[in-house]
This record gives sequence, structure tokens and C-alpha cells, in this order.
Amino acid sequence: MAENENKVMAGALLILAGGILGAGIALLYAPQSGQKTRKDIGRYAKKARRKGEEALEAVEDFTDQVGEMAEAVGERASEILDQGKDMAYSAKKGLLKALEEGEARLMKERSRLAKLIG
Repeated sequence: MAENENKVMAGALLILAGGILGAGIALLYAPQSGQKTRKDIGRYAKKARRKGEEALEAVEDFTDQVGEMAEAVGERASEILDQGKDMAYSAKKGLLKALEEGEARLMKERSRLAKLIG
């Protein structure tokens, strides 16, 4: 299977190379002068380089923003986790206090009932 993939890749590269070679030959035989063609190619190369640099800067900016966002989300998640731990601890304390109060009331009612019954 890998051999088939290599053949396909080789074929694609040959087609690409043929296209580039054909474009180069077409430029050489174009009706304008070679000097003008070279200038046009130079301008096109500079424009392509400039666009490539702009795209690279955009990708770097995007990568930085995603990294900053991931860091902020991580920090916020840590804060939320800490708050959750604090809330759980507070809830546990409140529950224990309510149980103790309930136990005290139960004992009080038991003793009151015991006095009434005899």
C-alpha cells in the first residue's frame, strides 16, 4: 500500500514540475521582451514573498493569541477549582453544624418527652 502512495506522490510531483516548467517556457516565448518578463517575474516574486511574510505574521499572531487564551482558560479553571474546594469545605462545615443542631434539638425533645411520659 505504501508503494502505491509513493507512486501517486511521485506522479503528483511530476505533474507539478511539468506545470512549472511549462509556465517557464511559456514566459520565455511570450511576445514581450525578456527584460520585461524578468522584471515581471521579479515583481511577482516580491509580491508573493510579501504576501507570504504577511501570512506568516498572521499565523504567528494567531498562535500567540491561542496560547494566551489557553493560558487564561487554565488559570481561570484553576481559580474555579479552588473556589469549588472552598465551597465544598464551607458546605461540609454547614452540614456538620446543622447535624449538631439537629442532634441537640432531638436530645432536647427526647428529654421533654421523657418528662411528659414519666
